[in-house]
Amino acid sequence: VQLVESGGGLVQAGDSLRLTCTAFGYSFNHYLMAWFRQAPGQEREFVGAISWAAGNTYYADFVKDRFTTSRDKPNNMVFLQIDDMTPEDTALYYCAAAELSVGDYYLNPRSYAIWGQGTQVTVSS
Repeated sequence: VQLVESGGGLVQAGDSLRLTCTAFGYSFNHYLMAWFRQAPGQEREFVGAISWAAGNTYYADFVKDRFTTSRDKPNNMVFLQIDDMTPEDTALYYCAAAELSVGDYYLNPRSYAIWGQGTQVTVSS
């Protein structure tokens, strides 16, 4: 079972970026696929999530419509679109998977058993 993130890089404020999480080796039909981010010296924070089967989405309060998560089921991919980026979006972005039974605990990174290695996003002002 493996999650591999890609699409990170160095961008300027105001730019957009799409991160991709590719899932290998497992059926995530009963899972919630989430994006977290962690800036230097900060705790890992929830960004957004999507249920693999139904496509229901959940977002952190700070997202303010700049972040959109989606999935491509045939290709086992989950995406995070980030628009109108700011330097405060600079972080290591992780993809993670948790069973749907996590319920209201989906905000807590400890609820997720499967993690990718992360992809670095840096936004210059």
